[in-house]
Amino acid sequence: MTSPSPERIILPLEPQEDLSADLAFLSSLKEAAAMENNNEGQLSVDVAETESELIVVATMAGTPKENIELHLRNDLLTIRGERCSPVPGGSHHHFDECYWGRFSRSIVLPVDVHFSSAKAEYKNGLLVVRFSKTRSDQNIPIFVVEE
Repeated sequence: MTSPSPERIILPLEPQEDLSADLAFLSSLKEAAAMENNNEGQLSVDVAETESELIVVATMAGTPKENIELHLRNDLLTIRGERCSPVPGGSHHHFDECYWGRFSRSIVLPVDVHFSSAKAEYKNGLLVVRFSKTRSDQNIPIFVVEE
């Protein structure tokens, strides 16, 4: 028994001469998303651990070192910064994919670390933050108290 061949649907493509309405719509979506996120972009990070340390890596190409802030409170690491576009305002963009402006990211550290051991290095647009891990094999007894 042969199965029927799938039906093909062909839609005619009509060339659009004026894409300005589509571009304006996409631009308004981008602006709305930025406003929804308090005009801050979200920084992408990698978090990895070795036997002895926790490593946080963030790519921040185009961000001057002076525009980077690191805050550590309890087990929450926050990275903030700002990068400015080198293209003058009002220029016509053929592609507008890069994020320019303020960005931040807060990360709950997944393991216990020695906070005093924190070291940050920023080189070639790459931020690397390293923490020494605390020993997690400590066995802490818990005593049951009868009331």
